[in-house]
Amino acid sequence: MTSASATPSLITQRLQSIDALRGLVILFMLLDHVRETFFLHRQVSDPMTIEATEPSLFFSRTLAHLCAPVFVLLTGLSAWLYGEKHLGRGDVSAFLFKRGLFLVVLEFTLVNFAWTFQLPPSVIYLQVIWAIGVSMIALSLLVWLPRAALLALGAAIVAGHNLLDGLHFGVESALHVPWAILHDRGWLEFSENLRLRTSYPVLPWIGVIALGYGLGPWFARGSAAGQRQQRLLLAGLIALLGFVA
Repeated sequence: MTSASATPSLITQRLQSIDALRGLVILFMLLDHVRETFFLHRQVSDPMTIEATEPSLFFSRTLAHLCAPVFVLLTGLSAWLYGEKHLGRGDVSAFLFKRGLFLVVLEFTLVNFAWTFQLPPSVIYLQVIWAIGVSMIALSLLVWLPRAALLALGAAIVAGHNLLDGLHFGVESALHVPWAILHDRGWLEFSENLRLRTSYPVLPWIGVIALGYGLGPWFARGSAAGQRQQRLLLAGLIALLGFVA
C-alpha cells in the first residue's frame, strides 16, 4: 500500500475516533440526565462530597463532569479541522462567529422554552449551549493569534481561572454584568419581569475551546497516530499532576 493510498485510511480512522469519543460523552450525558430524575428529591449540598453522598450519585456525577469539557474541546478541534479543508483563517473566523451566534440565539429561545415553558420568559438560563456559542464567538477572534500564544492563553485560563473565585462585584458595580457572564455565576436583573441566570460563566470554556483549536495540528492530515497518542498521554499526565499539586 502506498503512502498516498494510506492517507485517507488514517484520516477516516482519526475522524472515527473523534466521533467515538463524542458518542461516549453523549452516553455519559444521558446518564447524568437520568441521575437528575432519580436523585431530584435527594439532593445534597455538594454531590462531590464523598462523606455525605451515596456512591451511585457520586460516581454518576463524576462521570458527568467529563461531558461539557470534552464537547467544548472537540468544538475547538473541529474548528481547526474545518480550517484545514478551507482557504484560511478568515473562513474559520466567519464560520465560528455565525455558528456561535446561532447557538446563543437558540439558548435564548428554543432551549430556554424547553426548560421553562414560558413565553415570554420571566427567567432565561444561560447554560451549556450558550457557553459553547459564546466560546465559538470568542474563538472567531482568537484564531488570528499565533498557535503558541493561543495554546498559552488557553492553558492559562484553564489552569488559573479558579484563582479568580474570590473576586466579586456587587450589583451596583459597572463590572457586575460582564463579570457574571465571564466568571461569577449569578443573577442578572434586567427588569421586574425578566431575570437572567448565568449558569455557565464563559471564561473557563473560552480557555477549553482555545486549547482544542491549538491541539488541531496533532490531528493534521497524514499525522502519525502513535505520535499523537504519546503527546495526548503526556499532556494528560501533566494536567493530572498539575491538578494534584
